[in-house]
Amino acid sequence: MNNYFYTGKICCIIVVALIFSGPLRAQRLLTLEEAIATALLNNYEIQLSKNDSTIAAIDYSYRNMVFLPSVNGNAGLTNTNNSQKQTLADGTQRKSNNIRSNNVQANVSLDWVLFDGLKMFATRDKVAALLEAGEYTIREQVMNTIAAVITNYYAIARGKQQMEATEVQIKLNNERAKLAQNKLDIGTGAKPDVLQSKVDLNSQKALRMQQEVQVAQLKEQLAQAMNSQIRGTAFDIPDTIPLNYDLSLGGVLEGIEQSSPTLQLAKARIDIAHYTVKESRADLYPTISFSSMYNFTRTENKKVINPFSTLFNQSHGYNYGLTARIPIFNQLSARRNIRQSQWGLKMEELNYDNQRSLLNMQVLNSYKNYDQQKRALKLEEENIELAKENVDIVFQTYKLGMATLVQLREAQLSLAQAYDRLIEARYNTKLSETELMRLKGALLRK
Repeated sequence: MNNYFYTGKICCIIVVALIFSGPLRAQRLLTLEEAIATALLNNYEIQLSKNDSTIAAIDYSYRNMVFLPSVNGNAGLTNTNNSQKQTLADGTQRKSNNIRSNNVQANVSLDWVLFDGLKMFATRDKVAALLEAGEYTIREQVMNTIAAVITNYYAIARGKQQMEATEVQIKLNNERAKLAQNKLDIGTGAKPDVLQSKVDLNSQKALRMQQEVQVAQLKEQLAQAMNSQIRGTAFDIPDTIPLNYDLSLGGVLEGIEQSSPTLQLAKARIDIAHYTVKESRADLYPTISFSSMYNFTRTENKKVINPFSTLFNQSHGYNYGLTARIPIFNQLSARRNIRQSQWGLKMEELNYDNQRSLLNMQVLNSYKNYDQQKRALKLEEENIELAKENVDIVFQTYKLGMATLVQLREAQLSLAQAYDRLIEARYNTKLSETELMRLKGALLRK
């Protein structure tokens, strides 16, 4: 995946350089790969997921520190200024003011946990599982982003195909209007035919303008999905929608548990829950620690009222030993934590089974839709040829005066509807193909 992001960065740099190389140039052709690379580089949700994963990576880089001891140093200086009054047993009284002294203390301590019920090992491995889960989260977000870009990209292609289909209708209506006017001029036509032809022509022109606005809006949506500073007017895309007709249900389901980031993330969470159970169980065992400390103390009195008191005292040295903390009774908190972590593990296992069941259902439904759309597309490809031939025949007979305007309009309407169904079938087939690849987790390799 790192290679994929690196390639995406290079592609995005090329995109930006080409788009901004020279002011107000003609629209350049934006490929799907460039659009995806730009989106992967700039998408906010991917950046947030990467930041979360980076935090987990930082924890992972320090994972072995749990086995090392902790060393702390302390130092302090205390100055006193007291007034004292003493009455001894023989009745002697002593009194003095401004008795000043200072005390310096310093120590370095070492604490090293030697055994804690293997909790430190579980903690170390849990950090690795958290890092893995973060990577799957990024992968899932990346594929969702790619799927969104593909959907938007080919929605623009669909809009451009619809514009081309409308252009066909405009040419037909324009020719029909001229023919109706010629018939009227030579006295074989009727005024309503001319008027209706012009009305239909204007209607198609208005539809063409609406389609232009829709395509422009879809381009702006694509620019927003890429999170790019470029405007939709700065690029164009091809009007073709390439399709993969060779997808099989067995091929999609094969290895899906290893390729689907959704299932991989759910499996990683099970591993995390396992380590949490181990951490909880460790609280039932004794904790054995090695501790050592080096001390330094110095006390200096400026004066004393007791002749047996010291004016100067200094000591230093070290000590060491082992400490065992044995849990005897702690309000059963350890057992409560164990039971809670065990239930957490069962919930993650149930979540994995649920995600796998949902994924299989989604794949089956998506494949049924994909198969149906392929069959519908094949049928519409046949229909468009029939509709074109029908319009051509009716138009020629209309020129000869052997067909009415109503028949010609019906033939044109059938052609327009055939174009709409054909374009929609292409787009829907692409959507179902993209969804299958997203569910399988194969978009990153496309």
